[in-house]
Amino acid sequence: MKNLKLIALAMILITAVSCKDSKKETEGTTTEIQTTDGTYSVVNDSTKVSFTAYKTTDKAAVGGTFKEITLTNSGQGETALEALNGTKFSIPVSSLFTNDATGTRDPKILKFFFGVMKNTELISGEFKVAADNTCSIDMLLNGKIANIPLQYTTNSDTSLSFDGVMNLENWDALAAVASINKACEALHTGKDGVSKTWSEVAVHADVLLNKN
Repeated sequence: MKNLKLIALAMILITAVSCKDSKKETEGTTTEIQTTDGTYSVVNDSTKVSFTAYKTTDKAAVGGTFKEITLTNSGQGETALEALNGTKFSIPVSSLFTNDATGTRDPKILKFFFGVMKNTELISGEFKVAADNTCSIDMLLNGKIANIPLQYTTNSDTSLSFDGVMNLENWDALAAVASINKACEALHTGKDGVSKTWSEVAVHADVLLNKN
């Protein structure tokens, strides 16, 4: 009987230690979100595109969006990025919206920025995914195609965000930068008395997908 009690006690101790070790292992491990099998496709009417331009030498931000974007050639894939690869987009410049209370900013941008470039009724391009899952877009602006590398954030299994930086000199658009700076000279003048419009523009996109 004494031996049976000792065996039972040993079993209890072994179980307690095992549970404790298992708990520690779980607490020390970062759990990654696992996706289930399925096919992804882009929700064409859900993509949102915004941008941030900069003025004054202090680099004051001016944000805006494009209210319309059309996606074509979007397919399906085993991952969200695979479904996006090769997707083409078209953005009417006239859908520009910067939420300016005076109602004067958008017409100035359309006339003195986009209006001095070639064929700017539409901004168009193609989303590209490399073998290592790095992303970029080839964008057509001012009659020239240039590439914008993108960083992406996985918000959920079916929601991605993309961020990149346009350097307008890559599209030979510095004349357009000078044009809008001249048209908005006073508004783009900082405390130092210098009027400046930056050629750097941050771009952002939110994309939703279906998962079948």
